[in-house]
Amino acid sequence: MLNNTLLERFLKYVKVNTRSNPESKTTPSTQSQVDFALNILKPEMEAIGLQNVHYIPENGYIVGTLPANASHLTRKIGFISHIDTADFNAENVNPQIIENYQGGSIPLGDSGYSLDPEAFSNLTNYLGQTLITTDGTTLLGSDDKSGIAEIMTAIEFLGANPKIEHCEIRVAFGPDEEIGVGADKFDVEDFDVDFAYTVDGGPLGELQFETFSAAGLDLTFLGRNVHPGTAKGQMINALQLAIDFHNQLPTSDRPELTDGYAGFYMLSDMSGSVEEASSSYIIRDFDETSFQERKEKVQAIADKMNAELGSERVLVTLYDQYYNMRKIIEKDMTPVELAKEVMEDLSIEPIIEPIRGGTDGSKISFMGIPTPNIFAGGENMHGRFEFVSLETMEKAVQVIVGIVQKP
Repeated sequence: MLNNTLLERFLKYVKVNTRSNPESKTTPSTQSQVDFALNILKPEMEAIGLQNVHYIPENGYIVGTLPANASHLTRKIGFISHIDTADFNAENVNPQIIENYQGGSIPLGDSGYSLDPEAFSNLTNYLGQTLITTDGTTLLGSDDKSGIAEIMTAIEFLGANPKIEHCEIRVAFGPDEEIGVGADKFDVEDFDVDFAYTVDGGPLGELQFETFSAAGLDLTFLGRNVHPGTAKGQMINALQLAIDFHNQLPTSDRPELTDGYAGFYMLSDMSGSVEEASSSYIIRDFDETSFQERKEKVQAIADKMNAELGSERVLVTLYDQYYNMRKIIEKDMTPVELAKEVMEDLSIEPIIEPIRGGTDGSKISFMGIPTPNIFAGGENMHGRFEFVSLETMEKAVQVIVGIVQKP
């Protein structure tokens, strides 16, 4: 019964396009996220027993509370997932359900694409399970509608089983995580919990309290365009300046060449002309000192180039985006140890590894609510090859239910 409810809820959610828009100046960045919160989540949250359900226009979060039903369980614990999906086609999502997967390639509708274990070895972890895939034309939206469906199903289960004692629970579903601004305006005073979890991880057992520290780098290169036939000693090619800058970064410090705790610089965009060019980078590192050194290095390269050019032709805009939440969470590992204990109770092997990315929990932790991340089940996220196991989603529900019962 739990499986059926969870599946129906998830399929309903993913069929609604809630893709965020990085070019938008509004919060949320798309009206579809507002509509999803108000027209789908709000009435459903009220129907399953959440109290004080309210939408906060200033930050786009919809929040609700399930009061404690046991006086000795005095904690207040939050669960958070994001409404938006990533920058891939999210219109007309048409999920496929593969029951009792027995291995081999899974055709993705009539798209000509398939999920093949030769390319995606993670499929072999799901033999005998029910998989939900795309039809090859869209993403699935498991990131993070799996998390929303799991939290909602856990709340509904607790409401339907009042003999299960639990602490006070707050839930929050918010916008724009995929474009990196969703938690910027999170209201920690309104949420008012001892600690929280983002339910936004990947495979079964993921439990994460370390993220990258992150910065963005935007560069403008100012050139001087003259006829190439008489260019010697006169032309300054802005595109060449962009290339020269890039070539002074460590060649091994790229995402495709790093893993584990290794940081990187990633060139994400480059455009322009001889007269003016621009490039954008993301900078990532787990270590606070190394993170600072990376930022200092890009400024030093720009300063050196400007000195050689004799004028300010390399303009730097450098800004921090989020920080490694370990700095906050390691002060009190209770939320991590609690989730680890519950997983072990459920015979789930905890996978405690750093996230080579960020979550809303990164920012929320630094706002005052320690917020590690737990698995939601999605695999191959952000594209047509995305899939999720229904059994893993059910395990996530069980972990949520287990966490709120612990003294």
